[in-house]
Amino acid sequence: MFRLVVLALALSLSVTTDGTGSTPPPETGTEAPPATTVQKQAVPVPVQRAPGVGEPCGARNGPGSARCAPGLECVKSKKDKKGAGSRTGVCACKNDYEVCGSDGVSYGTACELKAASALAEAEGKTGIKVQHKGKCQKAPTIVTPPGEVWNVTGSQVFLSCEAKGIPTPVVTWNKISSDKKKMLLLPGDQDNLAIQTRGGPEKHEVTGWVLIFPLTTRDAGSYECHASNAKGEDSAVGTIHVVDSISDIPTKKVVQDDEL
Repeated sequence: MFRLVVLALALSLSVTTDGTGSTPPPETGTEAPPATTVQKQAVPVPVQRAPGVGEPCGARNGPGSARCAPGLECVKSKKDKKGAGSRTGVCACKNDYEVCGSDGVSYGTACELKAASALAEAEGKTGIKVQHKGKCQKAPTIVTPPGEVWNVTGSQVFLSCEAKGIPTPVVTWNKISSDKKKMLLLPGDQDNLAIQTRGGPEKHEVTGWVLIFPLTTRDAGSYECHASNAKGEDSAVGTIHVVDSISDIPTKKVVQDDEL
C-alpha cells in the first residue's frame, strides 16, 4: 500500500501542465514589453499685452506694472513723482508732433498713425507709413468767400476772403470784366483801391481784402478772390453794387460804410 502511494506521487510530479509529460525548456530571445511613456502637455503661459496710449503703467506690481508699448513712455505727474513709487503713470507717445501718413492723412502723433496702420492691416489693407513731420500738404480751399456789397458813390466799401491750405496759400484779387472774358489783376493803377492781406485767423489760413474809397460807378462789378499754393488753387467771386441813393438798396442788405 505504501509503495502504491509513493508511485502515484512520483507520477503526479512528472506530469506538466501541457500534458506532454516533460518540462518545456524556458523560452529564450524574448524581450520585455517597453514601458509606456506618458507625455505631459505644456500649459500655455498667457502673454501680457503691453499697455497702450492712456493706459496705466509704472506700478511696482499689479495690472499697471507692465511696460508701455514700443514708441510710448510712462508719464507721471509731478505729484506722483514725489510720492510713493507704487503710484502709476499713464502711457503717452514719446513724439507729440504731427506727422503726414502715406495715405495722405495728417495725424496728431506718430502713435496715432501706428494705431491707424495696425487697424488697416487687420482689415487686410496696406499699412500706413510716415511720409514726413508736420501736416500733409493740401490744396487751398476758400473758407469764407467774398460777399455782395451795396452802397452809394463816395462811400467806403470792402470785400473780404479767407482761404486755407498747406502750405499757407497766397491770395490775390482780380476784377472781372463786364463780358466775363478778361480779368484785371488788382490793384492795378487805381488810386482809390487797395489790397491787404494778413495771416489767420487760424493756422495755415490767410485773409485778404479789397478796399475801395471813394466808391465810384466804375468800381461796380464782380471781384474774384483767388487762392493758390503748390498743391492747387481755388477761387470765389464777390460783387459790388453802386446805387444812387440808400433808398435804392434792396431790403436786408447791409451798407458798409465803416472801417475794418
